[in-house]
Amino acid sequence: MDEIKKNIDESWKETVEKEKEALKKENKFVPPEPDFNFFVTTLAIQASISLGQVPNPATNKTEEDLNQAKFIIDTLGMLKEKTKGNLSSEETNLLENLLYELRMQYIAKTRQKGEADDRQRTT
Repeated sequence: MDEIKKNIDESWKETVEKEKEALKKENKFVPPEPDFNFFVTTLAIQASISLGQVPNPATNKTEEDLNQAKFIIDTLGMLKEKTKGNLSSEETNLLENLLYELRMQYIAKTRQKGEADDRQRTT
C-alpha cells in the first residue's frame, strides 16, 4: 500500500511540474507554491474584504459583510488552535498578528454599527 501511495505521489509531482513548465512556456499565470503563510494571508485578505477594509477585486467596490468576516476570523482562530505546536515561529507570529488585527477591526466595525443603530432608534 505504501509503495502504491509513493508512486501516486511521485506521479502527481511529475504531472504538476510538467503543467507548470507548459504554463511558463505559454507565458501564462503560474500559481505560487502553496504554503501556510500564503494560505492564512489569503484568508485574512478575504476577511478584510468582508470588513470593508479592502475593495473586492472582483467588483472593485468596497463591500461589508460582517457575518462573513466573523466566519473567516473564526476559521483562522480554529486553524490556530488545531495547528498549535506544529507551526514555525514565523507562521505562529503571522497567524497571531493577523488574528489580532482582524479581531480589532471586527470589534471596531460592530461598535460603529451598534452606535449607528442606537442613533437611528433615538431619532
